Amino acid sequence: MSSFAQNASIVLVHGAWADGSCWSNIILPLRQEGLRVICAPIPLTSLTNDIAALERVVERTSGPTVLVGHAYAGAVIAGAKNDRIKSLVYVAALAPAEGETVADVFYRAKPHPEAPHLEPDAHGLIWMPEGGFAHAVAHKASPDQTTISEAVQRPIAVKCIQEKAPVPAWKTKPSWFLLAEEDRMIAPETQCYMAQRMGAKIRTHQVDHSPMYTAPEVVIGVILEAARETLAW
Repeated sequence: MSSFAQNASIVLVHGAWADGSCWSNIILPLRQEGLRVICAPIPLTSLTNDIAALERVVERTSGPTVLVGHAYAGAVIAGAKNDRIKSLVYVAALAPAEGETVADVFYRAKPHPEAPHLEPDAHGLIWMPEGGFAHAVAHKASPDQTTISEAVQRPIAVKCIQEKAPVPAWKTKPSWFLLAEEDRMIAPETQCYMAQRMGAKIRTHQVDHSPMYTAPEVVIGVILEAARETLAW
């Protein structure tokens, strides 16, 4: 018997350069706890488009829901509007306030020495350069994992990081923040600043920017903590 409400759901939202498969180590353990799990495919074309895509996925759920966002997707989950969304979980994620852009918070601190140089191509798309996954996005992952991630990456449009964020849901909904102490993409001090500003329950771990690959048990633990507090009977 599940301890969660009927049709309680977890919606997992990928960040830039990724798709739903980045959550492959997270899905089954959550299902085994009695939760419905959906990975929301977002187009990475603009913040507005990505929020709309997430809201369409939330419409597919029927019970209370927790939204989980990695990296860029922190801005996306905060923009979704649905009364069945009960809480938010940020996994080394960005949390712009109303009127801020993703770029405002991403570039708030000096970049890590191993952070990749990012710039858009002629189409306004930002690709992760060669070596970026191995050195910064998932520097604690296996070489096989980073090679696959680089091969299947999806670019993020400049519009995603330049569009001003709407009023964020974390102002009214409980939130959890997995702070990645060894993150080379989003400075840990920036994560701390955002998490404290949100009033989030901060869970700090010695993980890299992509703990879904490198420390899935940590990610699962934070998600289940949020679920037990906000999706229980």
